[in-house]
Amino acid sequence: MDFSRQITDWYRQNKRELPWRQTTNPYYIWLSEIILQQTRVIQGMNYYLKFINHYPTIDDLANADEQSVLNDWQGLGYYSRARNLHAAAKQIQSTYNGVFPKTYEEIISLKGVGNYTAAAISSFAYNLPYAVVDGNVFRLLSRLFDIDIAIDSNEGQKTFTKIANELLDNQNPGIHNQAVMEFGALQCTPTNPSCTNCIFQQECIALKNGTVNMRPLKKGKTKIRNRYFHYFHFDNGVDIILQKRTEKDIWQHLYEFPKIEFEQDQNLEEIKKFIKQTFQIEAVDFTILKKHILSHQHIYCTFWIFNELPKTIDSQWEKIRKSEFDLYPIPRVIDRYLDDKVKNKQRTIEF
Repeated sequence: MDFSRQITDWYRQNKRELPWRQTTNPYYIWLSEIILQQTRVIQGMNYYLKFINHYPTIDDLANADEQSVLNDWQGLGYYSRARNLHAAAKQIQSTYNGVFPKTYEEIISLKGVGNYTAAAISSFAYNLPYAVVDGNVFRLLSRLFDIDIAIDSNEGQKTFTKIANELLDNQNPGIHNQAVMEFGALQCTPTNPSCTNCIFQQECIALKNGTVNMRPLKKGKTKIRNRYFHYFHFDNGVDIILQKRTEKDIWQHLYEFPKIEFEQDQNLEEIKKFIKQTFQIEAVDFTILKKHILSHQHIYCTFWIFNELPKTIDSQWEKIRKSEFDLYPIPRVIDRYLDDKVKNKQRTIEF
């Protein structure tokens, strides 16, 4: 089986025309790879175009303040990617004089860059012989060779990396890697793969063994943590109250309304009593959102709405003008709530 020739021929005929494939600029390739982590291409496209427009050079990104970067990232999720991106730009500026590093070892030393991203940048920008191993590659190889080793195990990582490097075309690693990833994204898809018109139909062992839908194998599901947030939306028509998330947790360095958090769902009457005792004012409405799903967490949010500010402002809170609200990066769940509020979807509670 001439794997590389077959898959690169397929790629030339079937590839999507994407802007980051039209450049060998390592900075732009790096931006695209970070943005596309756990993000669909159609969603990531606008963010990529926004970032290369707002930060056309590494120095532009490094010199930007973190709040602006997080604001531009807003809605994309997994905000640690944006913080790492900004930190790595500063790292490149200070260590490499603003010039993107040219070796795999230097690239992987950047904050937020792992084996896959380093291999992708190395091969796409510099044509260095490093095989990429991402979800698409795991899926394709596990089916092609019917491998029943869990991809989320140490053995699986080593096995698939070894196979990927053995199949790599060392003369043309960039196009080879693009082809393997694109084949997994368009042809050998997670569900309903196009096996009947697959170029590897004769070679695919999982197809012969009837195990396509069982590949790739994973050890097990990650335990999901449930969290219950009660947000306090203070708004007197001119000012609102925000609080910056500074702890090492989801949405770090983003802004949200003041809140209290519980490990279990709470009785709304008890929360109502807490509000009266703590803030000496009454909520006029509340909104309950459906759960907000993150990779390992389910967030359940209740928003309590006030038409005045509390008598005492906590030292960690920030009173800001409503007209300046757009300057503050916020989590997607706050966005969802505000969208619902505009559409008059809030529930009313009697006091």
